[in-house]
Amino acid sequence: MLALLEKAAAKMGERVKFAEIAFFGGSFTAINRAYMKELLGAAQEAVERFGFMGIRCSTRPDAIDRERLDILKAHGVTAIELGAQSMSDEVLLINRRGHTSKDVENASLLIREYGFELGLQMMTGLPGDTAEGAVETAEKLIALSPDTMRIYPTIVLENTEICDRYRAGDYIPQTLDEAVSLCAKLIPMIENAGVRLIRVGLHASEELDHRAAGPFHPAFMELCRSRIFVDALTADLKAKKICTAVVAVPPQMLSIALGQKRSNMEALSKMGYTITVKPDSSLSGRTYRIEETGR
Repeated sequence: MLALLEKAAAKMGERVKFAEIAFFGGSFTAINRAYMKELLGAAQEAVERFGFMGIRCSTRPDAIDRERLDILKAHGVTAIELGAQSMSDEVLLINRRGHTSKDVENASLLIREYGFELGLQMMTGLPGDTAEGAVETAEKLIALSPDTMRIYPTIVLENTEICDRYRAGDYIPQTLDEAVSLCAKLIPMIENAGVRLIRVGLHASEELDHRAAGPFHPAFMELCRSRIFVDALTADLKAKKICTAVVAVPPQMLSIALGQKRSNMEALSKMGYTITVKPDSSLSGRTYRIEETGR
């Protein structure tokens, strides 16, 4: 492993100081203790020798205790992410997650006590869950004061229990539009609370190319940002009783404002609005400005 990390560091050059070594997969602290220490030892040496920024891992909420945290601390781990997925005990039970919402709370408090950066991951569209339930989960996770969060819409993969439920007609996955609409509500909640949102949606992979069902899109986050933009703009136009407008946006926001294949412009037109979007380098972030109006 150390040799692989050395090659990675050499390839990244100066960027290595902004890169973390990550042990992901959801149950790092539940694996064989000796093997976990072996991996951590190699990672710690790589941080010291090659200049990586730090070490992070993801694990189960019920696989956190003081003994494990002592090991992680001794090996220089800086961030721990918990696969909370839901804060509904009913949803957790239906999906046989093997932990409870209380486990999430207890693990989060302990991680905080040890001084680690805390990350929390949630899923939408799980069997037994609802949009309202997902909003509740987000609220409860935010209340635990995480540093970071991730949102993963449920994807149905072949040869899984959830796929069997789907094939039997016992589970209906979210549509892409449903997942985008829900995440467009969750994202502002999380970011307005000062929590850094690391990821929304899964990375593209060969496995996902052969998924059975579910709301996967390679640019899922951009779809969500576009929905957030058009919802905010629509509310603004409605409040100001404006039907025609030129809307200025930061250049990097242009594609998000227009929507994929100009979907936002089409949606606004169907609602009776005549909108022209233009880039304006004087603007930054995710702001916009209505410059010309017609009522």
